[in-house]
Amino acid sequence: MRKAYLLIAAVGFLLSSSLVFAQAQTGASLSGVVTDQTGAALRDVGVTIKNVDTGATRTIATDGGGHYQASGLRPGRFEIRAAKQGFADETRLGISLAVGQDDTVDIKMQRSTPDACASGHEFAASDCALTWHGITLYGAYDVGVGWVSHGLPENGYNYEGESLVNRNGYQHRFLIAPNSLSQTGFGIRGKEEFLPGWSVVFHASTGINPQSGLLANASKTDIINNGLPRSSYSTAIDGARAGQPFNDEYYAGVSSAHFGTLTFGRQRALGTDAMLLYDPAGGSYAFSYIGYNGTMAGGGDTEDSRWDDAVKYRLAYGPVHFAAMYKFADGSGGCYSASAGWTDTTCTPESAHNNAYGFDLGGNSGKFSADLVFQHYNQAISVLNPLLGPQSQSAGQSFQSTTDSINTNPITGTNLIDTNNTVYGIVTDNNAIMFAAKYTWDWFKVFAGYEYIWQNNPADPLGVGASDQGDYIMSGVEDNNLDSEKLVQIWWTGAKYTYGSKTDITFSWYQQRQNDFRYPQTCSPSAGFRASCAGTLNEGSLYVDHHFPKRFDGFVGIAYSYVSGGLAIAIPHGPGVPYNYNNNCAPSIGGRFTF
Repeated sequence: MRKAYLLIAAVGFLLSSSLVFAQAQTGASLSGVVTDQTGAALRDVGVTIKNVDTGATRTIATDGGGHYQASGLRPGRFEIRAAKQGFADETRLGISLAVGQDDTVDIKMQRSTPDACASGHEFAASDCALTWHGITLYGAYDVGVGWVSHGLPENGYNYEGESLVNRNGYQHRFLIAPNSLSQTGFGIRGKEEFLPGWSVVFHASTGINPQSGLLANASKTDIINNGLPRSSYSTAIDGARAGQPFNDEYYAGVSSAHFGTLTFGRQRALGTDAMLLYDPAGGSYAFSYIGYNGTMAGGGDTEDSRWDDAVKYRLAYGPVHFAAMYKFADGSGGCYSASAGWTDTTCTPESAHNNAYGFDLGGNSGKFSADLVFQHYNQAISVLNPLLGPQSQSAGQSFQSTTDSINTNPITGTNLIDTNNTVYGIVTDNNAIMFAAKYTWDWFKVFAGYEYIWQNNPADPLGVGASDQGDYIMSGVEDNNLDSEKLVQIWWTGAKYTYGSKTDITFSWYQQRQNDFRYPQTCSPSAGFRASCAGTLNEGSLYVDHHFPKRFDGFVGIAYSYVSGGLAIAIPHGPGVPYNYNNNCAPSIGGRFTF
């Protein structure tokens, strides 16, 4: 009997030895050392090893020397995550183990910074970001009161102030002044590393009107005035924000520490990016013409300050940076006919050709920085007036009727589309080149910029029913508004002085000029001006912005603007509608909260 027991024990020992030997031959192992940023070993770190192929996980605690080791792992792809209280989690990806392979993966962990936003007081008094695992929530609420010498009533969709001279403004008034320094709204952005030096990035942001809570919607300000007499207008504007859920930006992409950032979606144009950097007033609606109007930022059209379906690439190399952008054609081209007697059955369906591209080359040297930007946009749309009612029509004048659909010529039959809730647009092909620079000297910053824009009638026309920003439909389209090439020049300059680190005093001056593109050239005070005649627009502003706690600032300032020549005549192209008053004075005061 005793011999039998000895035989069984020997067999068991041989079998177990064989299993261990087999496992050693077929399994794999991982080991390493976990340290902090100084190189000191970390004990009791939870190291989780996951087999990506099977989903199986194993968690090991590091010893006093920071060592961890896992053996007998099934061959495959693995990821390792190290976690310890007081430190940011660290992950290692892309680990592959073959049969019998032993690999070493050392991990360095960074101490977590204290949460500066842990209390309401800290949040209000500091400039900490609301960030969690690389995702940041941010926003602003900007509101104040103002007075205008020649203005109009506001409406729930008018998200900008009324500082700029308004073609329809006719009386002085006190008003709520929203978004004076920055657009009220909120956004979310993120950057998450998935490989060393490579990250996924995304951004979504929108603007609202702080008076009504409605989404920023420039097109709707025109639509709610459609058919009304000019004396009954509220403020009507044009712009890229047209009630979209994310009317600022909405994009995602990939970023590399060495190869730059590539993103796709709705994005600010390169001209808009440059404007925000080189405008003394930082794109303020109350004190900056190029921030409020957007003609410069959009390369000739304020609607093009943001591009849908666009790819943007940015790369920085030392003091030099480069960017390129391309917009794919999107939307509907409507139905077009060049015949004066066209009907809804004889027009030709059109395809959208509204692709665009741009480039930016810039850099900095010490306290000086500069950028050169070029932009080209096909089928740019300008919505400059509400659709006029029948009471506003002069005899034989077809433009901007709410009775007929129009694409250059009025329709002679049944309307192709219902003109309710639609816009009227002028279409051009635009090119623009801009140079801007900034110099910092102690507490002073000096800014200057210049842009040259040339516009022509579109090579590919748009027709009635074409889509505009925010998927609004155009019931009126002008494809031949320009008698000859229209040339626009915009220049600006200004300075910002920081007093005591908390108070900024900013002065800015802006001017826009256009050529006489009317043919025949019969522009003069005696012959009368049209919107196609040469003209100028000027605006100057001065304001003081004081920062209290980090997130609160208050401001007070004044802007004055005036127009002359063809720029004092409202579109339509003919016969021309003069501005009620050619100037506007607009002081304002308010406050802003940002997070």
